[in-house]
Amino acid sequence: MRSSGLVATALPRLPDGHVGALPQDEFHDFVAARRPTLLRAAMLLTADRADAEDLLQSALTKTYLAWERINDRGALDGYVRRTMVNINISWWRRRKLEEYPTDELPDTPIADHTRRSELRDGLDRILDRLPARQRAAVVLRYYEDLTENEIAEALGVSVGTVKSTVSRAMAKLRDEAAGELASLE
Repeated sequence: MRSSGLVATALPRLPDGHVGALPQDEFHDFVAARRPTLLRAAMLLTADRADAEDLLQSALTKTYLAWERINDRGALDGYVRRTMVNINISWWRRRKLEEYPTDELPDTPIADHTRRSELRDGLDRILDRLPARQRAAVVLRYYEDLTENEIAEALGVSVGTVKSTVSRAMAKLRDEAAGELASLE
């Protein structure tokens, strides 16, 4: 009996009177465990490491602010992914207003081949050519292995739209891959 009293006094008392972990600790544990996976998903959505880190940070900030309202802790990954997709869509829309056509082309960055294989570079280039929604659908389907229903929910579209978007994206990827292979020969 006495040892259980010591355990109870060592744990923080929550506002509702229950004894347990503070929400910040629970959130910290979630982020520590899931950050690499969530960062990979963000990288696939943005195709840029810095943008991916910003996207994940923004999504985790929103998740932390909503932490008390999220009752199903098993759905946290889906919540964060949906938040990343929503934020990324907002960024696309905002970027459209900030980009203007010009006669001068910017310098083209050179890919860092020291850390990636030639095949991965080719795949990244092909994925970058896809429109944002098609890239998001392909990433969620084939990199994150989500079902069509989960993708539809994450993107806020119908299952039929997901199917047609993924189908068009895969056709475009096949065409682009054939062009990439032809240029290597």
